[in-house]
Amino acid sequence: MRMIWFLRTGSWKAQGNVSLIRVQNVTMRFEDRLVLREAYFRLQKGDRVGFIGQNGTGKTTLLKLILAQSGHASADDIAPSEGKVEITPGLSIGYFSQFSELEGDLSVQETLEAVFAPVRALEKELEEVSDSMGRISPDDDDAMNAAMTRQSELLEEIELRDGWDYPTRIDIALNKLGFSETYRHRPINQLSGGWRNRAALAKILLEQPDLLLLDEPTNYLDIEGVAWLEQWLNQIRGAFLLVSHDRHFLDKVVNRIVEIENYHLHEYPGDYSAYVIEKRFRIKNLERQFEHEEELLIYEAEAIEDRRATAKDPGGALKRKLADVKKRSQPRPADVIVTDIYQGLRARANLFRAECVEKSYDEQCLFSNVSFELHAGDRLAIVGPNGSGKTTLLRLITGEESPDAGRLLWEGGVEPIYFNKVLAELDPKDTVAHAVNVIDMAFHAPRKQVNRFLNLLRFSEMDQKQRIGTLSGGQRARVALALCLLSGSPVILLDEPTNHLDMTSIQVMERALTHFPGAVIVVSHDRFFLDKVATRLLVFEEGKVKEITGNWAIYEASIG
Repeated sequence: MRMIWFLRTGSWKAQGNVSLIRVQNVTMRFEDRLVLREAYFRLQKGDRVGFIGQNGTGKTTLLKLILAQSGHASADDIAPSEGKVEITPGLSIGYFSQFSELEGDLSVQETLEAVFAPVRALEKELEEVSDSMGRISPDDDDAMNAAMTRQSELLEEIELRDGWDYPTRIDIALNKLGFSETYRHRPINQLSGGWRNRAALAKILLEQPDLLLLDEPTNYLDIEGVAWLEQWLNQIRGAFLLVSHDRHFLDKVVNRIVEIENYHLHEYPGDYSAYVIEKRFRIKNLERQFEHEEELLIYEAEAIEDRRATAKDPGGALKRKLADVKKRSQPRPADVIVTDIYQGLRARANLFRAECVEKSYDEQCLFSNVSFELHAGDRLAIVGPNGSGKTTLLRLITGEESPDAGRLLWEGGVEPIYFNKVLAELDPKDTVAHAVNVIDMAFHAPRKQVNRFLNLLRFSEMDQKQRIGTLSGGQRARVALALCLLSGSPVILLDEPTNHLDMTSIQVMERALTHFPGAVIVVSHDRFFLDKVATRLLVFEEGKVKEITGNWAIYEASIG
């Protein structure tokens, strides 16, 4: 089913503080499962709202409720169990899902040009009117006045639609989303799901609806693409609701955070950083839903301060980090749980080395002369634009592919574990508890210790009894993460792991990876995640690969 729609039910322009969307006392259930209870929410013109919350709390459901009430035939047939969702008549709504797919035999370029079919029709009529004016008799004032009036109307309408520069806007969107000349002229049906997703995102942004509903729009974008999307969203005239786990992205584009927690909506003014600060005060006055949530927010606030300090003084970042470590005499409870489970894991000092590695496809060289070493304690992040070879390098490291030149050597029989492969191979008939407890480190660790670790990963006793096939995508990702962390392998490989997880799960993963005694290699575009985990970067840029000591904030400060 296509999951990208553009709805326009009339000519509409918001004036003043008109509420575009009104969610009033909405309760939502699926069979016996409660998703939302007595939810209230209003969206006004100019609002940029970030929806956050754990997997399965109802973020996407709320977007679909709004879409369903618009009356579009393609929307999922869902309605509130109680309450109502009201939408301003004539409001145009665009919806992008992380699982959306365009279809058809048209190329990407033709698909995006079709967005401007009304403008092109106006241009054609304008050309015809201009040509007709040359054929009107000089004495026929009525005909000339009518032609000039129509010409003025057409010019005004094209101006109103921002129609003069649409070829440039299409070109910029395709460039920033990574479409080469070949890919932009390839039929939609011949593209992979990820490339269709990017084309769908370009299409909906170029349509410029009054309201954008965006569900994880950054998942298939590289860092340059995310930065471009930030600029685009900051320039649009309409409003948007955004579901995202990308904290840096939220900081750049939203002016309000709405968190779905305990079936209710909690609103926080400002960006994600402001939310972290405000929620710390709020949860001090509430019974904590999860044992370590406040502690994770403290880590988050520290990371925000580190990023700001690094941006001002990148040279002093390492000294500050070392000084901070010396100041902490007592480890925090979450860290104790992580380090306890790792007590039996020993990693050799030298784990892996790449020597002058080269790889090409179809006579195009992705990279050459790539050399680096991996040691215990390393957190190596591979970053760069889409198509530059990041995932290919990871596939070479895992042995799924072979280099054209050079060598990749695992020292002393080291066997890495690959998060994405573990996730893909989960047995849907197995239970969470059994899948985790038969893995190497968990099998030899005390059951109480394993349970504390699983609780930290937000698996309750009831969750652990569930079959993996009944879990949501985010829950399955947490199972795969637990299996990797408890596998006993001294090296964990991850390709865009934050795409699968909600924020709290990402925070737990960050703490676990930080204390992991082995080494980590990760491909990611999540800049906040990179700042909290990475100690070294392999940066792909302009056909070259260079190694940087430090995290993303240090690298970004060094380039300008």
